[in-house]
Formats: sequence, structure tokens, C-alpha cells
Amino acid sequence: PDGVRAALGPLVRAAALGDRVNVSVADVLTGQPLFGQGADDGTVPASVTKLVTAVTVLAARGPAYRIPTRAVAGANPGEVVIVGGGDITLAVDKDGFYPGAARLDDLADQVEQALGGTKPTKVIIDGSLYSGPTLEPGWDEDISGYGAPITALMTDGARGDVPQAKKDYEAGMHGATRVSQPDLTAGRAFARLLGVPTSAVSRGTAPTAETGATAGPGTELGKVESLPLVRLVDIMITDSDNILAEALARQVALARNQPASFAGAAVAVDQVAGELGLAADELALADGSGLSRTNRISPSLLTDLITLAGNGDHPELAAIFGGLPVGGWSGTLGDRYGSAATKSGAGVVRAKTGTLTGVSAIAGVVTTKEGRLLTFAVLTDRVPADGTDPARVALDQISA
Repeated sequence: PDGVRAALGPLVRAAALGDRVNVSVADVLTGQPLFGQGADDGTVPASVTKLVTAVTVLAARGPAYRIPTRAVAGANPGEVVIVGGGDITLAVDKDGFYPGAARLDDLADQVEQALGGTKPTKVIIDGSLYSGPTLEPGWDEDISGYGAPITALMTDGARGDVPQAKKDYEAGMHGATRVSQPDLTAGRAFARLLGVPTSAVSRGTAPTAETGATAGPGTELGKVESLPLVRLVDIMITDSDNILAEALARQVALARNQPASFAGAAVAVDQVAGELGLAADELALADGSGLSRTNRISPSLLTDLITLAGNGDHPELAAIFGGLPVGGWSGTLGDRYGSAATKSGAGVVRAKTGTLTGVSAIAGVVTTKEGRLLTFAVLTDRVPADGTDPARVALDQISA
């Protein structure tokens, strides 16, 4: 502890970080705290929130769980109801944004086979799995490109121009034009695949199938499933995918019989955190992505969470490490750790970052020269105006 304090003490006082810098450092193997400054204080976490979403969804659903998208028979002949299950990675066809995603064209083929000679005439979108507002009130107005209305049915993370989004992603830009009504956009794409005019697409609710029925209203006509949860968590953490994070938080809600809403997900995430032995009183969330400024997480909860995932007691939680960006190499850390003051962190720091205007955060793991695996979290929510870049450099110096 004395050595860590000597190394970090001057760095956490950097003016670029503002006057509220909360820090926790611990040894993963033993759980021993090594350094703390405001370690138990709730702080705006930004996208570091996704680590909590990742651990709780892995605990609640399990790494192998796949999110279904179903089609069932409507109340009248020719009606097809597509039932959103919360898979935001769903693609229209083989050219989707997320590699390996479930596809609407596969679902349409299943529907046509199940209907036999009956021609589909109408598509109904059932998004009733989700409730509450589609946008969280604590989100900034300028999140366009990184956020979208959260609906139970959507394709390609609500991206409006998938080919352009893929080009931008390859160039390192993760923002994209998002559609304003993701459920209707997906429903209309499904209708086109079935040969149904888009004018015959509407929102509604699937009828309940009679027990044991093999035909008639509500019977399943087809189903496709997402990539396993372990892979979705990888994508969410590596790309800091906000919309995927909100979908995964709602899976925690569903697993704990809470409403699949922002509020229900917050309750369920808190519940699962408590089940894992984490200090849930140091966690207050309004969303699962970290876009909300009303979120609060303590640095020590983050280091406790990472320790829990890394010490071998919960092997299913270790999946969070696969997606963690690596300093100077991948994800949101790919273009960092290149200066003389930070280069020792290149290839060594594995961490999730978080940034909002006035907020900068980083949390993850680092291996010391002696081979000890340490976990750290540094959160600051009073970054000076226009100081995002200097704050980022100061955080990199701490982790390096």
C-alpha cells in the first residue's frame, strides 16, 4: 500500500482531473485494498457503468443465454406477429452490422414454411416486453449517434445506414445515424421480406396460443436467437455500445421478474449486485449504459466487482475480461498510451473507459512488474470545462 500511495498520490492531484477525484486500487487475488481516495463515494461513472451491467447480466442469465426473436400467428389468417425479445443486434440479412447476428430473413423463411400456402397479408409488431419511456430522462440532448429509443424489437442497434456505419466503425468512429422508431423500421423490413406492403405494418400484441395448440392464433411460426450472452457482453464492453448495454440491463430485469424498463432494470441490477455480495448501497443507477448523469457508482464497488470476476470464485463472471480494451491496442484504449509518460501502460492496462462532458472515468486491471494482478477505478465528475483530453491523459498516467 505504501508503494502504491507514493506512486499515485501526486498523480491523482492533477489539476486536469478537477477537484473531485475518487479512486480505489486493490489486489485481485487477495482483495486487499491498496489505495483509496473517496473510494466509497458515489460518483458519476459514465460508460464505466457497463461493467456493472456486464457482471449482473452474466450472473442473472448465464454466459450461454441467447435472446429470442419470435414470429407467431395473428388473430386473423395472414396476420404475422413479430415479437421483440430485446435482441438489438438482430440483422435484416447477411449484411447486418453485428457479425454472426440472428437474421430477419431466416425468420421470414421459417414463417413462410410454417404458413404453407397461406400468404402473409399483415405484420404486427409486439414490443410489449418493454415498458416505460424509450429514452432515459437523464440523458444529454447531444447523445444522437450514440443513443436511440430503446425498443424490444430493433435491427442493427437502430442504425439507419448500416453500410456507412460499418465503414465508420472500421475507421474508429462508433457513432452512427439512428432511426427514431426502431421497432417500426424493423417491422417494415420484416414485412418486405414476407412480401407484405409496409403500409400493412402496425404495432399490437400477439394473441395467446391455446394450451397444446399446434395451429391457430398465437402459435409459433418461427424463432431466431442472438449470439450467446458472453459474446454480446464482449461487444458491449469493447465498443462501449450504449444501446446493447440498455438491452442487457433489461435482461437482468426479466431474469428477476422486474418490468423491462429503465426503472425495472435499475432495481434488478441493484438486486443482483447485492446477491453477489457487493455494496449495493454504493450503487444508484438510472440506466445500464452510463449515458445518464444521475447514475452513481463508488470506485470501491467497481474494484470489488472486478475482483469478484477475476479471483476464480465466479467463473461465469470472468467473461467481462475478454472484451476489456487493451491500452494502445484495442477498443476505446486503442489510440492511448503512446506518450513517454504513459507508454508503460501499453499492452498492460485492460480497462473500460467512461466520458461525458465534465466526467472522465476508467476502471479495469493491470499487472505489476512483479506479476500481481491489480484492479483500479478512477472516477472524476468535475472535470474543468473543455478539459476532456487533458483529463484522459491524466487518467492514463495513473493507470500506467
